[in-house]
Amino acid sequence: MPVHAPLILDIAGTTLSAVDRERLAHPLTGGLIFFARNWQDRQQLTELTAEIHSIREDLLICVDHEGGRVQRFRTDGFTHLPPMRAFGEMWMKDGRGGEGAGAMAATNAASAAGFVLGAELRACGVNFSFTPVLDLDYGGSSVIGDRAFHRDARITALLARSLMHGLLLAGMANCGKHFPGHGFVKADSHTEIPVDKRGLRAILNDDAVPYKWLNTVMSSVMPAHVVYPKVDSRPAGFSSKWLNDILRAQLGFGGAIFSDDLSMAGARVIDGREVSYTEAGIAALNAGCDLVLLCNQSTGDGSAVDELLDGLGEAMVKDQWRGRAASEHRRLSLLPSKPALDWDTLMRSPEYIHALSLLP
Repeated sequence: MPVHAPLILDIAGTTLSAVDRERLAHPLTGGLIFFARNWQDRQQLTELTAEIHSIREDLLICVDHEGGRVQRFRTDGFTHLPPMRAFGEMWMKDGRGGEGAGAMAATNAASAAGFVLGAELRACGVNFSFTPVLDLDYGGSSVIGDRAFHRDARITALLARSLMHGLLLAGMANCGKHFPGHGFVKADSHTEIPVDKRGLRAILNDDAVPYKWLNTVMSSVMPAHVVYPKVDSRPAGFSSKWLNDILRAQLGFGGAIFSDDLSMAGARVIDGREVSYTEAGIAALNAGCDLVLLCNQSTGDGSAVDELLDGLGEAMVKDQWRGRAASEHRRLSLLPSKPALDWDTLMRSPEYIHALSLLP
């Protein structure tokens, strides 16, 4: 039995197939991530998550559910959450008067958004969301854009802390992304390999500052598929220097580290060579990631998912990577910290009703 289960995979549809069940039961599988294609309505989602939990109670059931344009579930009662930039804009009204304006209103609203986000997901059995974005808004990145709170690292950190507090009230962990910062580069790492030519000092003094300030409250971090050549020739998610020397040793982070999606273009070339999913997964784990994601490969015959499961298993036998008890402990620490309210109870909850009233 492996020491830890590092793979986060996905499923093709709104129900589990026999192959899905087999993959989820695999000892190297640590969780799965949902996309919009896995959503029909709340009843379907709740039944699906219940079936997943019946296979493995310890699986992380994840989703990218930030608000704004990155929100997988939008109908059948789910609140349409604003993009994170809306909270930064609230903050900038400070001192200008007006009802609900200013920094305190923005931090309260961000906490409310975190609570609503976490509580609604948990009411349907989803137990983890990859949020918040800590990238700074330089104004040139289309893939980040209004997903970022603000250009100022101080405002970003304080609003992110508030959102994390709301998630915690709902019993949900958090994930700061994309370390050390994706906002400066214009290229989209889903389709290209972005390169940030700034030096380490510039990045640490600006983009990476929120990770230092939030190191006691961040549950997990997702590094960027961005190359910072003045620091390391490898993208951050495959760089021991970024993950171990800087994020853990220098910035003091002790939580879980997820790779970003191994199927993205920014993950498919390492050291100038195109690599397989298995090679990318091994590289991420050996660089310091505790968990690796492979997304959108379950559709069709899903051979890429099986290739990675088999490849990681074979590589472990050959001692090409080693399971770490500390990594498994970090994975398990991301599971919910308290029981969830069911949907109907949540809708009547004074805390939830109040949180809705605080959203911009």
